Amino acid sequence: MIGVVVDSNSQLPPSLVERYGIEVVPLTVIVDGVEHLEGDLDVDEFYAAWSDGASPEVATSQPSPGAFIDAYHRLVERGADEILSVHIAEAMSGTLNSARIAAESIDVTVRLVDTGTASFGISACAWAAAEAIAGGADLGEAATVAERLACGLHTSFVVGVPALLDRSGRVGDLAVEHEAVEGVPVLAMTGPDFFVLDTVTDLDAAIEVMVADALAWPTTAAGSRIAIGMSDESSRPMSDALGAALDGHRSIRDVVHYRIGPSVGAHTGPGTAGLFVF
Repeated sequence: MIGVVVDSNSQLPPSLVERYGIEVVPLTVIVDGVEHLEGDLDVDEFYAAWSDGASPEVATSQPSPGAFIDAYHRLVERGADEILSVHIAEAMSGTLNSARIAAESIDVTVRLVDTGTASFGISACAWAAAEAIAGGADLGEAATVAERLACGLHTSFVVGVPALLDRSGRVGDLAVEHEAVEGVPVLAMTGPDFFVLDTVTDLDAAIEVMVADALAWPTTAAGSRIAIGMSDESSRPMSDALGAALDGHRSIRDVVHYRIGPSVGAHTGPGTAGLFVF
């Protein structure tokens, strides 16, 4: 049996956790000096930290190797004799290195996958690999499925607090906060590369840009999958509008919805919404 592990930055929905028996290793989220494990920290409580104009100090920290060892052991206890461990880009986090240290400490084979991305992009890779495993793929084949999908991932999104993304250091010299002075920047990421897709006048125009971009993305004969992310209630109208525009489209075989949780929200803030196409 092949077990599958992701880190919590994947924002993996509970439905996929249950369907494939995936272990999720939590990152630590620090809010105003208080540490929380992602998953223990309620998502709505996290975004409430910005209520009434507050500007909380937020940060994230990778899981310890021990947290990965515990997850690997849980899978072994459930019968796994090989493990596929799929994670946030090593260029963005030390999470993969913690997983690497843990993998050297247990007696079963662990194959690590650096997705080169973050957020639901990790889930997309793990989902495809878990489907391949369910269809009879061996560990190497499943890892190849995840790695190939990682190369073709695409996301577009609007951030609620541009300064957080600038401070994260993950978007190079884009200067998202400066772009936001001109209008609403619609950001995109293909692989590890961030860029401004367009800067528009309002959120309705941003939705149009994201929908058009998603529908123009190359698809397979089976059609694309779309994952739509919502941070808090202020981003629900945007998330709902994206779903209404894309759900049921002939080129799309699946639309799933997920919450943009604390380990991503710490770098994007409330009011963030977007989508992955894969």
